[in-house]
Amino acid sequence: MNIEKRINAFVKLGEKITSEIEQFTTITANQWFTPENINFAVRQIAIALKQKNIVSWTNNYPDLKQEKAPIKIGVITAGNIPLVGFHDFLTVLISGNIFVGKLSSKDDKLMNLLIKMLIEIEPEFKNRISIKEDKLSDFEAVIATGSNNSAKYFEYYFGKYPNIIRKNRNSVAVITGNETKEELTLLANDIFMYFGLGCRNVSKLFLPENYDLANIFENSLHIQDVRNHNKYANNYDYNRAVYLMNQVKFWDNGFMILREDINYASPVSVVYFEHYSKLEAVKQRLLFDSEKIQCIVSQKNVIENSIYFGETQSPELWDYADNVDTMKFLLNLNLK
Repeated sequence: MNIEKRINAFVKLGEKITSEIEQFTTITANQWFTPENINFAVRQIAIALKQKNIVSWTNNYPDLKQEKAPIKIGVITAGNIPLVGFHDFLTVLISGNIFVGKLSSKDDKLMNLLIKMLIEIEPEFKNRISIKEDKLSDFEAVIATGSNNSAKYFEYYFGKYPNIIRKNRNSVAVITGNETKEELTLLANDIFMYFGLGCRNVSKLFLPENYDLANIFENSLHIQDVRNHNKYANNYDYNRAVYLMNQVKFWDNGFMILREDINYASPVSVVYFEHYSKLEAVKQRLLFDSEKIQCIVSQKNVIENSIYFGETQSPELWDYADNVDTMKFLLNLNLK
């Protein structure tokens, strides 16, 4: 199966999942995966799978045109947001290799449906996809995504194989005070899409001194329905109660909590913030902590390589997790 055939199959997959999206949105195995969030995730994948996008991506790797013996790539997927493991799945197969997957139990039904659709489109992929129900086995290289704790486990068991091991990362937004209401509304989407469970969700704000927090609250009202989601509401109530009991200073508007904290990873329903006096100091801080950060959101030209408001959950195919080029890793494998 050459690269053109592989690309064509995924282009058709994008078209199929768009026309049959209700098959995904009716899956209710994970309470965090609402029909709205599944719909959004599937549509983002469909956009990414348009032919012009896949061609633009794969054209950066001339070696894809050389047919080589496929390598078995063990992939351990996360399950924090719908279909979060799709990019690794796509990259392994587009590169001409074999996907040996250990799917998260939180997201296996959505992934299995997508796999079923792909094999219906191109039956040759059946011999290129192997899903392991128990432990990961029969692989030659590994891509594993998990928490900082699970990463230690991954490094212990898979360290002798060529690997990409991803740990916890969070995303931040740098606010200057010059943002429009529209930009702050988009920021709220970056915070709350998927209830804030993704590594590309903004969990920390850098704010100029004396910044009025009402700007954040007022421009987040369009997503206040998150308060009606049972699991989110439980997190909000719990965190608020803990802060009250411990006399921790915080601000909230009935569904969102802002707390001043130097850390990046905030609990569900909570967004941390820090004040700054000089933007250059923020830039240095983010550079120093780059291994903890997935995305930086800001107005254009404020922070180098930042993402504009509202775009965190719409990555391009070449926007690799942790800035590690997965395709390059796969193409450079030279196993004996």
